[in-house]
Amino acid sequence: MNVKHFLLGCLMLASCTAKSPMEQSFQMDKKSYESAPRGVQQAAALWTAQDGSQADFDQLVADYYCQTDSERLALYESLSRILENVYQSGDMLTVELLRPTQLTNASEPETPDWIMSGYSPLAHFTDDMFANKLAFITIINFPHYTLEEKNELGKHWTRLEWAYARMGDVFTTRIPAEVKTRMAQVLANAENYIADYNIYMGNLRTDDDRQLWENDKVLLSHWNLRDELKALYGVENGQEKQEMIYQVMQRIVDQTIPAEAINNPNYVWKPYSIVESQKSKVESEPYTRYQKILDIAQAYMAEDAYCPSAPTGIQRNFEEGVEIPAAELDCLFRALVGSNQVMKVATIIRKRLGRDLRPYDIWYDGFKARASLNEDELSKQTRTLYPDANAFAADMVRLLQQMGFYSEDARRIAHHIAVEPARGSGHAWPCLGRKEDARLRTRIPASGMDYKGYNIAVHEFGHCVEQVLDMYFIDHYMLSGVPNTAYTEASAFLWQHRDLQLLPGAKMGNGVNNPDEVLDQFWSMYEIMGVSLVDMAMWRWIYDHPKASAKELCEATMRIAKDIWNQYYEPILGEHDCILLAIYSHMVNAPMYLPNYPLGHIVQYQLEEHLAKCENQQEFAQEYMRIYRLGRLTPKQWMIEAVGEAPSIEPILRAVDTLCGAPQKQ
Repeated sequence: MNVKHFLLGCLMLASCTAKSPMEQSFQMDKKSYESAPRGVQQAAALWTAQDGSQADFDQLVADYYCQTDSERLALYESLSRILENVYQSGDMLTVELLRPTQLTNASEPETPDWIMSGYSPLAHFTDDMFANKLAFITIINFPHYTLEEKNELGKHWTRLEWAYARMGDVFTTRIPAEVKTRMAQVLANAENYIADYNIYMGNLRTDDDRQLWENDKVLLSHWNLRDELKALYGVENGQEKQEMIYQVMQRIVDQTIPAEAINNPNYVWKPYSIVESQKSKVESEPYTRYQKILDIAQAYMAEDAYCPSAPTGIQRNFEEGVEIPAAELDCLFRALVGSNQVMKVATIIRKRLGRDLRPYDIWYDGFKARASLNEDELSKQTRTLYPDANAFAADMVRLLQQMGFYSEDARRIAHHIAVEPARGSGHAWPCLGRKEDARLRTRIPASGMDYKGYNIAVHEFGHCVEQVLDMYFIDHYMLSGVPNTAYTEASAFLWQHRDLQLLPGAKMGNGVNNPDEVLDQFWSMYEIMGVSLVDMAMWRWIYDHPKASAKELCEATMRIAKDIWNQYYEPILGEHDCILLAIYSHMVNAPMYLPNYPLGHIVQYQLEEHLAKCENQQEFAQEYMRIYRLGRLTPKQWMIEAVGEAPSIEPILRAVDTLCGAPQKQ
């Protein structure tokens, strides 16, 4: 029987049952719905009265449904070429528009620049593709598979079949352009707010009016504040400064920080006594931090009505974005932060510090090799090496070769990475096509790149190396990328943990064979999993209270942070009702991104164990390249193909038990 005739016989107009605000959509009767090909069913569910009549839909299927494998392959290759050109062109325009607001080597941003920072060149793309019917042609030939189906069927798929499945993920919803534009705008507003959240440390005073930092010390919240706190272990008067930073962080979370203290070189204040002071004349930040989060939440909720298969931002983020349900991650994180291994590692830290632990010891940095080194001396070295972004760019080939990459691969990878000076803390901007570079943004002061900046730059370099490998070295464009952002974080962590070993003259080591490195990774998981639990619980609260005010969200977030702290952290670090877990700026400018970090640590540790089997650095680099050329499989399938098992905390729990049963370095 002719397939076209069969399809035409299957398709029938029925009443609208779509849950989205779109007008009328077609749905087949039960018998026809079950017998038609999957992609045709899905296309029919998205077809609206504005798209045409029943006859128009029937004709579209008859004209464009691929009857042979060769027809389908030709269509796939054509669509891949179109999508790559569209995505990378839109991305390149976005990069240019954001230069003034994101980079320091661009002109100072003016009002039009701030306005355009929220512009999304591709906001209308999906609308246009449904209007010209290309979206429907894609759907009928490349159906969407659920996460469960991908994990099960994907065990037996070829690389091309995986690419077809990812093509089926492109057009699954019809969110209007104006709704997408609103999301882009609120995200840009939050990013701009965070990028300028600088604390002038020389303006801080103790209650007895002492100044602890020089006037030129300016730290961005939360990243630089946290990294400064880490660097103060073993430094004379370091703990007093750590206590001061801890106070500043709490003032940011509870919004008692003076509004004039943010990004202001002239305002002097006392973090310890600010709560009492504000009762009189100090005007605190007016819950701006939490209003930015609510603005993003409202943008998510505006999208919800158009996404019946995943009707909340939480579901879309975790089940369709991360491709691991939020409840599964919640259980995974709680299993580690509530494990017996936490107390074992805390006991080692307590012995090394020679005192009871404080809440900010969640960022204890003494396991790292650099903890015993003088950071000022390290900064002298990095400032000499990297006076500007160009100097770091010029050294990338050496960095890759130091890691074990062959010269030809090192040059090819470095060629596709652009290094740029960032206004914020730094980030990696991926390439979306093979005509643009991955972009490494890092903060470099006029005096050159200090050690903290170098450490962050190496982290971002790890992102960029991954982004080049799974774009320029990949077999199918639709498989470019990684399963989710946790997997690029894993690559960044792999590099960042080797930052000292990448300095000229240093020797490469093996992270999992170094006991302190294993304990450091575990303690990092313990810290960031708590932060992520707060973030996920905050979003659940937001969806349960859609009309909440910024003040109410602030109060709720602090309650959540206190509850998680009291359950999992107070027994280890002390201080009842601590709100420190809510300090991360990602909670504001990167909604629901934080769980990617602990997942990235889990993936990194499993990768480290696997890569430790390599006999030399060249073998290490080749295996790293093989793994990061797997592309965008599901998280579970990627890990199975990479290291032979799904994501799990069991490997590092076993390692900690083994290490804590042996004599520890004092």
